Amino acid sequence: MPRAPEDLVIRPTSTSDAAQLHELRTMPGVMWGTMQVPSLTIDGFRQRLERNIGDPDMHSFVAELDGRVVGNAGLHVGTGKRRHTGDLGISVRDEYVGQGIGRALMMALLDLADNYLNLKRMELDVITDNEGAIHLYESLGFVREGIRRCALFRGGVFVDTLLMGRVRDG
Repeated sequence: MPRAPEDLVIRPTSTSDAAQLHELRTMPGVMWGTMQVPSLTIDGFRQRLERNIGDPDMHSFVAELDGRVVGNAGLHVGTGKRRHTGDLGISVRDEYVGQGIGRALMMALLDLADNYLNLKRMELDVITDNEGAIHLYESLGFVREGIRRCALFRGGVFVDTLLMGRVRDG
């Protein structure tokens, strides 16, 4: 399994990251492998980022190499009876996929969930043809829980997503 570059920095997301994160989220591979849409403007993205950073139930990290944001990961804590759960999402710049950056981001989120937020269950949705991401999640203890048929409209066709979950022992 790939190891992240030694000089990779995982740090909390800042509002000053907005332009680089918008660029990351509109890359062809990120658009294809995630639930992002190309119509989100930089201003709209900046506003959403500012709301999320101010939300105590939203946690976000960026992966940075040489001052450049190369990945992003977020965790949203559930509310009410789902307060023990977290919903995850990650994106990695197209040219950095397969270099351990997604793993490093996921490890940061899981450490936060397990050791600081005391979350029992982590879950995520992944498009069923995103085999690299599915392999990563399974290697981190996530299991396949179900298929959401026709969950997304991507590239002019409906695609399925796979619901995956990880329940922490203890």
